[in-house]
Amino acid sequence: MISIKNLHFSYGKKKVFDGLELQLEPGHIYGLLGKNGTGKSTLLKNIAGLLYPKKGLIEVDGFHPSKRSTAFLQQIFMIPEEFYISDISLEKLVKYHASFYPSFDNTLFEKYINEFEIPAANTIHQMSYGQKKKVLIGFCLACNTKVILMDEPTNGLDIISKSQFRKVIAGAIDESKSIIISTHQVKDLESLIDRVIVIDEGQILFDQTVDAITSKLSFKISFDSDEVRNVLYSESSIRGTAIVTKNEDNDESKLDLELLYKAIVTNRQKIQNIFNA
Repeated sequence: MISIKNLHFSYGKKKVFDGLELQLEPGHIYGLLGKNGTGKSTLLKNIAGLLYPKKGLIEVDGFHPSKRSTAFLQQIFMIPEEFYISDISLEKLVKYHASFYPSFDNTLFEKYINEFEIPAANTIHQMSYGQKKKVLIGFCLACNTKVILMDEPTNGLDIISKSQFRKVIAGAIDESKSIIISTHQVKDLESLIDRVIVIDEGQILFDQTVDAITSKLSFKISFDSDEVRNVLYSESSIRGTAIVTKNEDNDESKLDLELLYKAIVTNRQKIQNIFNA
């Protein structure tokens, strides 16, 4: 659905992407991870057609984002990290904006508003930042676009709201949609995403499904000093030493996104060798 080939992009003289390649398919929730300033937001904006590549090709469901055609814009929705919504009621939000999206489902929007416990009688500016973000997330999902891009969507959400977010996103995905979530708050996505993409210095360092990751790597707490000396990554915790190691015994372990990210950044070549073997 999303094909990125030989992508080059710069902000003036500052190079962000230099030949980036990426293929994204429908039916998945992607976690786009990386340090601040490594190109996560820039990549999402290039996919959305908000920024234009210096060189290379981006295709989204057959469309070229930079052309910003109506048919393309009706099938993509991006929630930026920073956003602004006019001070209107939810009823007027739907009245003024929903008609642009052919598949908008008002019943679904009302369902999300109820699940997020949004005070529907309030106007947008009478809501907290977290409530505004949940309104935008609910509206986005109700538009039923094929591509959904989210940049740090859990920023500003409390613990309960993050749980609600994971629930509605998991329920929104189907075989026709791609959801790409950029975040540095990796714990918020741990049980949600099914494919992990790590970007660093404008390059894709890692791109694997969660199933592939847990079959190749093991995440656990160790009390064995010999085992700890020969791991891909380790860090001390109150319970013992948290480690990432090659899964040589076909163990079943739960993915720890934070440990995985640190292992990739600090031990990139060994991680790549394991997945290329």
